[in-house]
Amino acid sequence: MMLIKLAESASEIKKCYSVFSQLHSHLLEKDFVALVQEQQENGYKLVSLEVDDAVKSVAGFHLGNSFGWRTYLYVDDFVTDEASRSKGYGAKLFSWLVEYGKQNSCNQVHLDSRVTRYSAHKFYLNQGMIIGGYHFLMDLTYSGSQSSEAQSC
Repeated sequence: MMLIKLAESASEIKKCYSVFSQLHSHLLEKDFVALVQEQQENGYKLVSLEVDDAVKSVAGFHLGNSFGWRTYLYVDDFVTDEASRSKGYGAKLFSWLVEYGKQNSCNQVHLDSRVTRYSAHKFYLNQGMIIGGYHFLMDLTYSGSQSSEAQSC
């Protein structure tokens, strides 16, 4: 049985770690729940798609307003378990996000994806997204030249 639900309790959040960490490998399991809960205080939401009680796909997102985008849903994190890709789980979770945005009066769905994630780009384009611009950044944690992580974004 497939179930898509917001992860709100500590146990629901913890259950998402094994898939979420495939996107953010630097995260430690012992810190994960607290970090998610800290972001939830600022409107972050974590949603999972489960099949037979196993998490297959996870997304982190928030709602916002800006002059340029008006009311929007921003996907901060989106990952499907590597062993479960190409089975439609990501598409189902993405559709859920779009519907959530519509139900919350959002005009647009936005996300950023590293330039090297070609299969992710193909997935987003197949979901009906467009490449709407460039995302620029400046890493403020290092002095001098850009860090390798900033360069790969």
